[in-house]
Amino acid sequence: MTAVGHGGLAGHLDGFVRAVREAGIPVGISQAVDAAEILTVVDLLDREQLRHGLAAVLLQRAAQRPTYDVLFDLWWPLGDRPVADAADDDDGQGGESTLDVPDDAALAELMRAELLRLLTDGDPEELRRFARDAVDQLGQGQPTPSGQSYFSYRVLRALSPDTLVAQLLAGLLGDAGKGGLAEQVARQTVRDRLNAFKSAVEAEVRRRTAAEKGRDRVAKNAVRPLADQVDFLRAQAADLAELRRAVTPLARRLAVRLSARRRLGREGRLDFRKTVRASLATGGVPVVTHHRPRKVHKPELVVLCDVSGSVAGFSHFTLMLTQALREHFSGVRAFAFVDSTDEVTRFFRPGADVADAISRIGREAQVVAYDGHSDYGTAFEVFADRWVSAVGPKTSLLVLGDGRTNYRQPGVPVLADLVRRARSAHWLNPEPRRMWGSGDSAADRYGEVIDMVECRNAAQLTDFVTTL
Repeated sequence: MTAVGHGGLAGHLDGFVRAVREAGIPVGISQAVDAAEILTVVDLLDREQLRHGLAAVLLQRAAQRPTYDVLFDLWWPLGDRPVADAADDDDGQGGESTLDVPDDAALAELMRAELLRLLTDGDPEELRRFARDAVDQLGQGQPTPSGQSYFSYRVLRALSPDTLVAQLLAGLLGDAGKGGLAEQVARQTVRDRLNAFKSAVEAEVRRRTAAEKGRDRVAKNAVRPLADQVDFLRAQAADLAELRRAVTPLARRLAVRLSARRRLGREGRLDFRKTVRASLATGGVPVVTHHRPRKVHKPELVVLCDVSGSVAGFSHFTLMLTQALREHFSGVRAFAFVDSTDEVTRFFRPGADVADAISRIGREAQVVAYDGHSDYGTAFEVFADRWVSAVGPKTSLLVLGDGRTNYRQPGVPVLADLVRRARSAHWLNPEPRRMWGSGDSAADRYGEVIDMVECRNAAQLTDFVTTL
């Protein structure tokens, strides 16, 4: 690994821990102290041992590992020189490649052959060193005023590692032949090794870029937000998969929290017979009162969800939440709206696929009456006219949307009446609080009559459920 900065090893570790924390991974003082202790018990020259050792004390969830690995490669990069024993190998295949071929095509072909050998052997450290050499010889682009630029796509285009799959399978299977479990294992091994090589190339490009532009600058651009910090409005298909895994426990916690906010006391009605019977032991004085056990009822829930295009990512997640909540409430009624409102509970029957339900809402639900642009005032009025009995003293009302009315009447009095009739009412808004009231947003006005909560990502949703 390369030398640490002027602050010494302790200062270098402190910078790494700060970067991990800034990336959204919670790291406390005790974990930072444990990380410093790790440096005293692992072999600092063994990069992978250090990687796993620090990960063991800094991470709490497997989903944090990809972010951690990107930062580790920036702060603890592969050294500029090969390890000593690799340079002294008798077969001359360890360490740096010293290919001296003037023709780029011939160079790429020789390196492809070397890559095939390394992928077949499966030595991770040697593969990473080859990736570094490949970036040096094949990844250079045109120099810019800020210095030399390197690109991973140039390396991958020149070596075309995906075209080596057939040869790799033949090498791994040997005489076993195709078909059966052996081929499945071999294919998975090939995929893992190809992904490892591509990751190594990307890590080397980041290292070289960081050397010229600075680690902190590269880290901000290279690290993807953790799944629970991805804005709902910007969530991609890959993010939704992780969000789905967070929905069920959140729904369960939300149901428990709402049911705990009961207007009745902790105990049920007075049990007169038991109280009188117990008072016989105290001369007829009811020193101890007895109450009948009160049955805990699941709360009822009404969800009003904006499904317009401006909040498509948010509505996908919130409807997914609605599906999960069905199992934890005695009754869940879901209503979707754009410039009109329709009940969509029928699309969320137990076991229904959320993606299919959302697709059916777009095709079958009467949520568009005019031009298909959000009209909160009309949507609230339609809901109050057609389903006035849906909200009552046992109902928890949950409104989901950004509150942008396209400069139409916001319908605040109608919403205020719904809130007064509900047992509790909350509004989850996927926009940052600083944008409430800007432009056509009526979120600030809605916030005067309902509990308006900023809910841009799963982490904020978790905070809402926890503090409810």
